Amino acid sequence: MRMVVTGASGHVGANLVRTLVAQGVTVRAVCHLSTLGLDGTGIEICRGNVCEPVSLKEIFTGADVVYHLAARISLLGDAWPEMERVNVLGTRHVVQACLQAEVGRLVHFSSIHALDPAPLDAPVDEARPRVSQPDTPAYDRSKALAEVEVENGMARGLNAVILNPTGVLGPYDFHPSHLGAVIMALARGRMPLLVNGGFNWVDVRDVVDAAINAAAAAPFGAKYILSGHWRTLPEMAAAVARVTGGPLPRLVSPYWLARLGAPLVCRLDRIAGRRPLLTPFSLGALRQFRHVSHDFATAAMNYHPRPFEETVADTVHWFQDHGYLESGRRRG
Repeated sequence: MRMVVTGASGHVGANLVRTLVAQGVTVRAVCHLSTLGLDGTGIEICRGNVCEPVSLKEIFTGADVVYHLAARISLLGDAWPEMERVNVLGTRHVVQACLQAEVGRLVHFSSIHALDPAPLDAPVDEARPRVSQPDTPAYDRSKALAEVEVENGMARGLNAVILNPTGVLGPYDFHPSHLGAVIMALARGRMPLLVNGGFNWVDVRDVVDAAINAAAAAPFGAKYILSGHWRTLPEMAAAVARVTGGPLPRLVSPYWLARLGAPLVCRLDRIAGRRPLLTPFSLGALRQFRHVSHDFATAAMNYHPRPFEETVADTVHWFQDHGYLESGRRRG
């Protein structure tokens, strides 16, 4: 079988490619800029861009499955033109190319953020509507509209499934991801202040296994929430400290105080050329999606997320083994 992966050099993509190769599958990766993390995998790398539809049809031709992961993520809650260009219009181009190339199946990676978090105290499952409020952060809105593009493709005969993972953690995080950056900051002891909030975290390897199972056996138009375990940031910090042996951050800010200070901290990070991690958008997420059900995926695909502590330990060990925690840089 031949598989095509867009966004293959990203965190989920790097794990997906390795799992497919280990299963003896022929993989073709669509890469726009970086191929970091794909060297030595033996896959075919094709230069392409989901924002340039003419580059996709030829790459998709002959594919049994296209895994669409390419996306832009923003913790700033803005940047709508870029979110629309890549996440919405890029998905439209992928859908069109799949139809033109007669691809067997599209597996679209959406996000839990495409779903409406309200009501906060009710379990979130596949029946939860998508976000639609005008003040919705740009990333959330773009992922919701991308799902609409996939459903429009289904109406035209595209065989597709949609996956909604929660906060993804795990190894092979080469760039690294925003959540990987949080783990690294905790492991280096460079996050002295924590926020009294949490999220639902899922292992990237569990997401990849579910995606492969969905590609092979999910019914037409299926949608699966891929959640893991809700843990607070202090609990995450404690799990990291158990691996590194380092001290725990001493200060835990109440949510309201962090909310007041987040705009200033975010601005200072941007002035200093640092990646902002504490932003109004990321803080808002720490109050959402506490109760997320993966019952449907468990019943349909025997989906069982591994323990959170195992995910954190494997993530920290991967960063250690690959030199990401030495002097704040990846080893050359």
